[in-house]
Amino acid sequence: MSVLVDADTKVVVQGITGHQGTVHTRQMLNFGTKVVAGVTPGKGGSTIESVPVFDSVADAVARTGANATTIFVPAPFAKDALLEAVDAGIRLCVIVTEHIPFHDMLTMYHYARLRGARIIGPNCPGIASPGKAKVGIIPNVVFRPGRVGVVSRSGTLTYEIVNGIKEHGLGQSTCLGLGGDPVVGTSFVDALPLFEQDPETDLVVMVGEIGGTAEEDAAEYIRHHVRKPVVAYVAGRSAPPGKRMGHAGAIIARGKGTAQSKLEALKAAGATVVTFPYEIPDAVARLLAERGSR
Repeated sequence: MSVLVDADTKVVVQGITGHQGTVHTRQMLNFGTKVVAGVTPGKGGSTIESVPVFDSVADAVARTGANATTIFVPAPFAKDALLEAVDAGIRLCVIVTEHIPFHDMLTMYHYARLRGARIIGPNCPGIASPGKAKVGIIPNVVFRPGRVGVVSRSGTLTYEIVNGIKEHGLGQSTCLGLGGDPVVGTSFVDALPLFEQDPETDLVVMVGEIGGTAEEDAAEYIRHHVRKPVVAYVAGRSAPPGKRMGHAGAIIARGKGTAQSKLEALKAAGATVVTFPYEIPDAVARLLAERGSR
């Protein structure tokens, strides 16, 4: 078992004929993912990396049984791509695209929820379970199979942390990149119960950042519902209030959303809080040793 993706996940790549779609299709295939179809209107009948390309998601699903999608189309067309995927019966939608308009994402979020589909992203690296499947753009080389779950609002910081866990001789069950926009399809509170219920995950690493209340909400959830150890890191301790840092959602306003307030909430909830990313592997190793697992 793993979180959201496994060896039976069949992926369609929307925007497969673009440069990013092609490059990351190749990497997903190298990871072992079953990429069964691509979609680019007008390019149906061609192939990319030996993957058949269709004109619509409905055709791709009907012909291949695809049950997940990763969206690489430009921001102005992302909403239509998501709605098309959901209407075709796809229930896991990873949106890599950034700069999606705020109101577009509001429509996408509520439409997917109404139809029973889950969005990961937008502006996210995706999800990966080593030895099973990867949907998105997380580098293949940072992974090693293991029992550490990782859930993060950051992208490249996630790669650094996952790689550090691997170099420490440990491995990951699933790594889930949520994205850093103000509105995302899956939050910490949505993701934490998935890791809590996963028998292959013994510990969760949670990577937050300044802006919003996602980490405080997660702390409250951890306090009441999470029994597995949680190692938490929040980026942005030096960020000045009122200035956006990196992601669109990483902005402190009216005294809320600071790294300090988030860290205090997580610590009060029982999480093991670290100050720097390089401290995470040692904390993970110590807690896993106490549980007698790797």
